[in-house]
Amino acid sequence: MITMDFKRLGIAPGNRVLDIGCGEGRHTIRACQESGAVCIGGDFGYDNLIATKGKLEFHEGLDDLSCRNWALSAMDITDLPFKDNSFDVVICSEVLEHIPDDQKAVLELIRIVKPGQILAVSVPRAWPEWICWQLSDEYYNANMGHVRIYNKKEIIGKIQERGPKFLGCHYAHSIHSPYWWLKCLVGPTRTDSLAVNLYHRLLVWDVMKKPALTTFVDRLLNPVCGKSLVLYFRKPL
Repeated sequence: MITMDFKRLGIAPGNRVLDIGCGEGRHTIRACQESGAVCIGGDFGYDNLIATKGKLEFHEGLDDLSCRNWALSAMDITDLPFKDNSFDVVICSEVLEHIPDDQKAVLELIRIVKPGQILAVSVPRAWPEWICWQLSDEYYNANMGHVRIYNKKEIIGKIQERGPKFLGCHYAHSIHSPYWWLKCLVGPTRTDSLAVNLYHRLLVWDVMKKPALTTFVDRLLNPVCGKSLVLYFRKPL
């Protein structure tokens, strides 16, 4: 499930790409499919990095990675282990809503992007996220759960006021919003809900097969109920 529009990232041969908060590697793997890129996946969770490593090795076996120059490391987004101006593209997808000190995290993201290069950030869209919060306290009170809801103006301002120029935005994953509402309604940690499990099977099928129907519906509904708000910035020269 790719949230970022990689055409907007403009990854070129030789570019250094960081996917911070990589989770199980969806954007790291996609970045490694860009020719000549050098890709690093970073995450606070060790288990996530193990899962990402296994997936990258699986894709290497399929020979569908253009980039073999990749590395993974555990790291804290509020104290990144890189020099200033280290990366041509920094991807931070669905991370900032988990971070208590998000201002420090934003400063770190900006610090490590090279002047003139791209920072791509996504966070949960405000109103679908608000519904999840209303349906379940457990959804946002869990360990490493969501600590805030961003509105569009707030998150753009938080980043833009520190220098980067806002380039544009879009919404993603509209067909995922009802899944999370349903999951919150029955209980986020429940595994025995037939409705949730059937919906999850639909989402897995959509990700794996990319059928024309669900792709069309997702794009049609993204402006209305897209689960993620995706933002693109350029660090000034």
